[in-house]
Amino acid sequence: MGSRDPRVDTYIAKAAPFAKPILTRIRAAVHKGCPDVQETMKWSFPHFDYKGMLCAMAAFKQHCTLGFWKASLLRASAVGSKPKDAMGQFGRITSVDDLPSDKALAALVRQAAHLNDAGVKVVRAPKAPKPMPKAPPAFLKALRASATAKATYGALSPSHRREYLEWIVEAKTAATRDKRIATAIEWLAAGKSRNWKYERTAAGTLRTA
Repeated sequence: MGSRDPRVDTYIAKAAPFAKPILTRIRAAVHKGCPDVQETMKWSFPHFDYKGMLCAMAAFKQHCTLGFWKASLLRASAVGSKPKDAMGQFGRITSVDDLPSDKALAALVRQAAHLNDAGVKVVRAPKAPKPMPKAPPAFLKALRASATAKATYGALSPSHRREYLEWIVEAKTAATRDKRIATAIEWLAAGKSRNWKYERTAAGTLRTA
């Protein structure tokens, strides 16, 4: 059996006058389409869960949104393509007229619930890795001057090298950058990673400077 969360009642009550009927209609359609749905609040706006995330709604100053967690697997004719002007699949909802009919919306909820019943997963494309920052010439010169530091740096994993480079290139002034380069060479010569102070020892305790 489904449940209603009093925090959703409060959310609707505090919404702008134009948003109240929109949110109320969405809520009713979700419960009609999936009687066992569970209401909750995540990221400060209402979510509807049924064997996992089902959909969510939100109200803003001038529009509302409605989004399905597995929208890419729902019938395209029902949700359309994702708009660029608002989150969710229905763009900026400014009145109940912008919503599908109650029957169509409940059917869409049923379809989403069936996907969760079947345990269907959405295959999401992995995020492209951030490009490695370009090493400043001054840092490369300092590395060449210290064989030990250069050897340590060369043996570091790409993620640990990135930590050093990001720390150096993000310096806001040349003086700060030069100071960080000097510190980096000192730590590398001692065989240390950028965040060596926060690494745990074999005994499971944090290292100390």
